[in-house]
Amino acid sequence: MERSATAGTETREALDERSLAELTKQLTEQTSALAQKEVELAKAELALKGKRIGIGVGAFGAAGLVALYAVGALVATAILALAVVLDAWLAALIVGLGLGAAAGVLALTGKKKVEEGTPPAPEQAIESTKTDVEYTKQRAKEGRQ
Repeated sequence: MERSATAGTETREALDERSLAELTKQLTEQTSALAQKEVELAKAELALKGKRIGIGVGAFGAAGLVALYAVGALVATAILALAVVLDAWLAALIVGLGLGAAAGVLALTGKKKVEEGTPPAPEQAIESTKTDVEYTKQRAKEGRQ
């Protein structure tokens, strides 16, 4: 009688061990697949943010170029104003102010695009990973009880 009780216990333990091994294998496979998906999400998110930052930097560059033209026009305005105090300097002043306004618009556009792309961290992937880690911890804790 004692021997059959011991054999029954050993069989149950073997089943528990096998189940634990299968569960561990399954957890490993799922964790690997999840990590790959998180990396893919991070790549996609970083590509999008990089594109936005690139557009913003380009707008800042264009704003700098237009501002340079504005300074040139304002310099020409000052020269014309000193040389002839009539219509020519007024026309140059209007052009300079127009270029300055264009530079301002481009600078604001660039600032907006850079803000959209910062911080350049994959925020969605980080949050999703944190959620997955917490879920896994909770499931492991439940499994131990």
